[in-house]
Amino acid sequence: MSDHDHDHNPDVLWTALTVAGLAVALVDRFGVALPQGVVWGGLGLAYLAGGVPAGWVAVKELFGRGRLDIDLLMVIAAGAAASVGAALEGAVLLALFSISGTLEHRAMGRARRAVEALMALRPDTALRVGPGGIEEVAVGAVVVGDRLVLRPGARVPVDGRLVEGLGEVDESTITGEAEPVKKGPGDLVHEATVNLNGVLTMEVVRALADSTVARMIRLVTEAQGMKAPSERFSEWFGARYTVLVLVGSVAVFLVLLGLGWTLQAALYRAATVLVAASPCAVVISVPAAILSALSSAARGGVLFKGGAALEMLAEVRAFAFDKTGTLTTGQAEVTGLKALDGATEDEVLALLAGIEAQSEHHIAGAVLRHAVARGVAPVVVGEVQAWPSEGISGVDAVGPVWAGNARMVARMSADGAHHGLAGLRGGTQTVVHLGRGTRLMGAVTVADAPRASAARGIAALRAAGVEEIVMMTGDRREVALRIGGALGFKTAEVFAGLLPADKVQLVDDLAAKGRVAFVGDGVNDAAALARADVGIAMGAAGSEVALQAAEVALLSEDMGRLALAHRLARRTARIIKQNLFFAIGAMVVLVIGGLFFELPLPLAVIGHEGGTLLVVLNGLRLLRDPIRVI
Repeated sequence: MSDHDHDHNPDVLWTALTVAGLAVALVDRFGVALPQGVVWGGLGLAYLAGGVPAGWVAVKELFGRGRLDIDLLMVIAAGAAASVGAALEGAVLLALFSISGTLEHRAMGRARRAVEALMALRPDTALRVGPGGIEEVAVGAVVVGDRLVLRPGARVPVDGRLVEGLGEVDESTITGEAEPVKKGPGDLVHEATVNLNGVLTMEVVRALADSTVARMIRLVTEAQGMKAPSERFSEWFGARYTVLVLVGSVAVFLVLLGLGWTLQAALYRAATVLVAASPCAVVISVPAAILSALSSAARGGVLFKGGAALEMLAEVRAFAFDKTGTLTTGQAEVTGLKALDGATEDEVLALLAGIEAQSEHHIAGAVLRHAVARGVAPVVVGEVQAWPSEGISGVDAVGPVWAGNARMVARMSADGAHHGLAGLRGGTQTVVHLGRGTRLMGAVTVADAPRASAARGIAALRAAGVEEIVMMTGDRREVALRIGGALGFKTAEVFAGLLPADKVQLVDDLAAKGRVAFVGDGVNDAAALARADVGIAMGAAGSEVALQAAEVALLSEDMGRLALAHRLARRTARIIKQNLFFAIGAMVVLVIGGLFFELPLPLAVIGHEGGTLLVVLNGLRLLRDPIRVI
């Protein structure tokens, strides 16, 4: 049916009245004889309830948008049937058409509501920490910077970052993750997720209008407005073919009259052709699959900005991945610790954490997290001075102390070649030295770690037949090869030392061979995301710029979902082809039967409406294919 059907839900009451009127006529035809007045009353009810609403919509389409509507075909066909003494067949047509429309809207509404139902998961109130203690306030009154308390079992009211407490959070409503995720200070928590245990304190980082659920709804709404090529084709086909059907039916009527057929017989045959040739199934076959797939993907934590991105992903032959924050956690971690000259590891870590506590560098954050994890309290360090590109220095209770890279070691004239650090030097990790004056006390190594799911996700893409997968990074080649090797990349598939423009050029080179998707998370990835045929952003952890430049957003950090989204896109493409093949094939068979054989009007009605329902149900199978963890 036409696209307006998806904007105006048919009135179930009209459908019920149509069926009731038809039932009266059927009882008279196949059961108990009823007074003719009752029979005609039933048929009149069926025609009025089934024909007037559809006719009114068709008139609005004709005069409001200047196009003929499929509803008009059905009303004309029913009227033609009544005019040749087949009023019961016309009532059957209107009843089935009305039932089909109602069922279609209920089914399509299920696909549309799958994501919007998340709105109901928002709590109405939040526990805000105020000057007078904890107070319960409306969620709408919460602003960025507020601190909220999350009790066990409470839903997170808005996006925030934990500042106190340890616990587990159920993120299945947003990311599709089946297992609870451990959270601690510094970790993000998303709106509509559930705090399972522990008392947590969070700081609001996004207003309600910009929180996760609001962004999801906004993306899905935009997606519904961005039609896929096959959707545009089905609409284009339906609009023009409707005119052709009307003209063709009139031509059939006139030709049959010219061949000597009676007025009644010619009109009956023309009405049969009109019903058989109506393109309802063709027009609805694509949106049914697209909306179902978009809904299924959203429930699995993957948001497509429209059916076009979904169809394009099915055609992708190559994937290009940014490294930092995409294939890796984007968060540096301490990978090694060495104490020298009588110092203990805890002493080295405490002093290093004390001096690094004055820095905002990501390496400093890694050292502090490692100290917290080991239960080591940082030493108090004052008079801190930063040495750009070298390190940091300060003074503790004992005296001057410093930390930094090899240049800092040289500045302090310390023994940078100390044999005790041989095990920490590898070229693919950052070494942070600690010393007092010329004495080297120890060192730690810091490195970015691959995501736990990255290797599994890339392996799944390769198994699915993706022809080419590469990694792009601005990092040093030694570091890139270490990460790439851990994730199963060959040396030739790793590109390092790249600027944003270099990434765009590499995406261009891949695109010359076929469709390419780029997966990134940062501001520096925006250009490559926009250049790729399909840009895929890490929506939960990625930058807002990357999210806006991309066509697909991964709300989960599980890279395995990307392979499942790719599989869903390919399955959607297959179902669309199935639907179009069946819809067009059935229509051709019915038209041939109506033109050259004695195809009864009731059979044409059943074939037409049955085909429409079948393609809708075939598309809705995608709702049962949610993205889950590989």
